[in-house]
Amino acid sequence: MNKKSSDGMSRRDFAKATAAAAGFAILAAKSGIAQDTADTLKIGLIGCGGRGGGAVINCLTGNDNVKFVAMADVFEDRMVARRNDLRNNTHPKVQPKIDIQDDLCFTGLDAYKQLLATDVDIVLHATPPYARPMHFEAIVEAGKHAFIEKPLAVDPVGIRRCMAAAKVAEEKKLVIVTGPQRRYQTSYMETVKQLQDGAVGEILTARAYWNGSLPFCNEREPQHSDLEYRFRNWYNYIWTCGDNIVEQHVHNIDVINWVLGAHPVKVVASGGRAWKPVEEKYGDIWDNFTCDFEYANGLHLLSMSRHWNNSHNAVFEEVTGTQGKSNCHDKGRDTSDPYVNEHIALLQSIRGEREYINQGVQTAESTLTAIMGRMAAYTGKELTWDEALNSDLSLVPAVLDFEQAYPVGPIPVPGA
Repeated sequence: MNKKSSDGMSRRDFAKATAAAAGFAILAAKSGIAQDTADTLKIGLIGCGGRGGGAVINCLTGNDNVKFVAMADVFEDRMVARRNDLRNNTHPKVQPKIDIQDDLCFTGLDAYKQLLATDVDIVLHATPPYARPMHFEAIVEAGKHAFIEKPLAVDPVGIRRCMAAAKVAEEKKLVIVTGPQRRYQTSYMETVKQLQDGAVGEILTARAYWNGSLPFCNEREPQHSDLEYRFRNWYNYIWTCGDNIVEQHVHNIDVINWVLGAHPVKVVASGGRAWKPVEEKYGDIWDNFTCDFEYANGLHLLSMSRHWNNSHNAVFEEVTGTQGKSNCHDKGRDTSDPYVNEHIALLQSIRGEREYINQGVQTAESTLTAIMGRMAAYTGKELTWDEALNSDLSLVPAVLDFEQAYPVGPIPVPGA
């Protein structure tokens, strides 16, 4: 029953009016609750690590008339552990929506295909980055709406695949929400709007940093094949994670692209491996990058990312204009959880309670910005946007097989 509010407006009409007035309906205190006549939407998860489990909880916390029913992961132990965690969750907004079916739990390299062959309506995708292009294509082909974590790829070939998949999704009106959650953080949303309206005047320069400590680095167990160890230690290899500038720093780069409404046109960069010993567990990625991105209007972004223990950490974005500076979230306040908000927006868009959302190309461009910075640093050469976008660089092995060898490296050396 589509109930009327006290002023005669239906719930659906009220949600649309609120979205139009506020810019985003996710700012409403009780947003994301489906109208009474809506069918329950079934949700499946591909990638059962910590981020995947978090995405499930975020989605169920923010939305009603949803059921989490299906899971897929390469490894059975990871799928089982996450399934138990979710089943044991006692949060009153989560527990009633967990209905994991035994015959909808899949493992193996083709587990994602098995899940996509089911009748789930929405896919939450949280695998390591190497898999995103092929899985994005498969999600769209299967006709599923999706939340897809960042970054969208590790190389230009993968980026082009994601951009093409996003365009097909638009043709099919499949809703695609992606993982740069600052886009759904109220302090950022309000500040970026004011910056775009001239709050600091004409923006002249920008900075973006992700300087943190070493992320996880797992030891190899005797039973691990090359491929299993690459997957279980995925953050430490270029082809599985894209290096730290792509995996993590994409968040900060995305904010600057968002503020400017553009991507850079060229970049020069440097970086290296300042402290990591040459051991398999540390892989072939670097531990620091510094990039000078230039945009079409001549504005420069100083980008810095690194993983150094016992050092000064700084994670931020900043723009300086003719009338002041901003950290891109100082002109608003946080009123809700951005990790929940992005899933509220996903469901609202699916249900027609707000505008259609497809962030595929947007996040692909921010991912490519990070990739072109990495490519410029690895080669020691200036690189343009078009050169990066049209590059034939493809890092992910064409065949994934637990019986094959996947050697590490070599570690990139500029000029070589």
